[in-house]
Formats: sequence, structure tokens, C-alpha cells
Amino acid sequence: MPLFKRNPFGHYLILKKWLIRILGIISHNRYRKFNELQIEGSEILRNLPDKNVLFISNHQTYFADVAAMFHVFNASLKGRDDSIRNIGYIWNPKLNVYFVAAGETMRAGLLPKIFAYAGSVSIDRTWRSQGKDVNRQVKNSDISNIGKAIKDGWVITFPQGTTTPFKPIRRGTAHIIKTFKPVVVPIVIDGFRRSFDKKGLNIKKRNVLQSMIIKQPLDIDYENEDVCDIITKIEFAIEQHPSFLKVLSVKELEELRKEEEELNEQRTFWKS
Repeated sequence: MPLFKRNPFGHYLILKKWLIRILGIISHNRYRKFNELQIEGSEILRNLPDKNVLFISNHQTYFADVAAMFHVFNASLKGRDDSIRNIGYIWNPKLNVYFVAAGETMRAGLLPKIFAYAGSVSIDRTWRSQGKDVNRQVKNSDISNIGKAIKDGWVITFPQGTTTPFKPIRRGTAHIIKTFKPVVVPIVIDGFRRSFDKKGLNIKKRNVLQSMIIKQPLDIDYENEDVCDIITKIEFAIEQHPSFLKVLSVKELEELRKEEEELNEQRTFWKS
């Protein structure tokens, strides 16, 4: 690899490699020592193409979910079976992995900017901004950047656009799938909300079993299935369809909703 080679977003790959190495070493114990990460389906990752893959997942924290996926992806590609033991896998990480995130989150301080350089495709949310509901047009540049990332490698997206469970799937994800026709791989995570704070930076509770289930790619007819059909498939695949609501009580859902609203009001973290 040329020393100063860049990815399609102009990021130096050598710098991205070192950021992933350092962040991986710092975060590894969060999934192996303080809390255990149980993985299923790592063999599916090894059978995926190097590019044009879109991972869809439910969302529980801002950063811990993505960090765990970076660990699992790289460990699996280095031959680990449902395990992230022996962190040596992070020395030569897969560099064409990206994650879709809200621009306001990734610009809110030095640490998020570092995370962004490691792989963020930052977009402006059309329904939420600085803790308030908004209604604005989708930026063509955001769609173009997501497509650019899909064409270059693997992209992680959280189609609900929020860490609050059982929120509706954003139609934009289905449009992206129909437009760019990626291999769509569902991931279901659990336990991150109990073990980390909302940002996913601080450990809230120890000895929590975290889980990540990687499922087989969805069977999608890109030409003939409409957006609503794809949305329904996504809801079931990431276990966020209303039929799964029986898992949580009304009280638990209300507490999660209040927690989300309170955090949105304080969304200027890490600013100096």
C-alpha cells in the first residue's frame, strides 16, 4: 500500500489504520474483560464480497455498537470463529469499512472527529437536529457519499436513526438499497444499552452479557420490491418490528423514551 494512499473521501489510509489500531486496543477490554461479547454468525462475514455490502442493525449507543462491529469484522476476517480473542487481528484491519452517522454528532468535539476519520459517513438528519424535530430535504450529497462508501467497501447503518428501540425504519435506507443494490446483512445487538452509557464511551455496568448476531444476507428483489416491502423486511431482520414489542414492558419503553429526550437536550457534549 502506498504510504500516502487515500480512500474516496480523501482520508489517508495509513492514518486511518493507526487510528483503528489505537482505538481497537483501547476498547478491546470493554468486550472481553469488563463485559463479555457473545458473537454468532462470524462465518457469514468471511463469505461476503470485499465491496458493496450494507450492514443494517438496531442501535443502542452512539459509539460502542460500531466499535464492537469493527472488532468482530476484523477478527472474523482473520479466522476467529465467533470470538475476538487475541487482539492481533487489529494490526492489519480492513480499511474500507464505514458507518453512517449524524453529522452533528461527529462534529461535536475532538473525539467524535477522530472516530469520524476512522470511518464515518456523516449525514444531516432530516427529522432531528440539535435535540429538536425538524423537517428538511435529504441532501443529494449525503446519498452520494453513502453510495460512494458502499461501492468502496462495507457500510454499517442504523436504519432507525436513533438508539430508542422500536422506532420506525427510515425510508431512506430502503431507497439506498434499491438505488445501490448492495448485499444487505442484518445484525442484531443486545446488552450494550445496559453496559454502556448512551454515548457508548463509559462503562455503566460490568459483567453484562453483550450479544451480536450476524444473519444471512436478505433476499431482495431490487427492481420489483417497493420501499414498504423492504422496510418490513428490515424491521423483522433486525427484530424491531412491532410484533417484537412484547419483549419490553410499557414502563421500560417510557423510561427509554425519556432518556433519549433528555440526552437530545444535552447534545453539545465534548465541546470546549
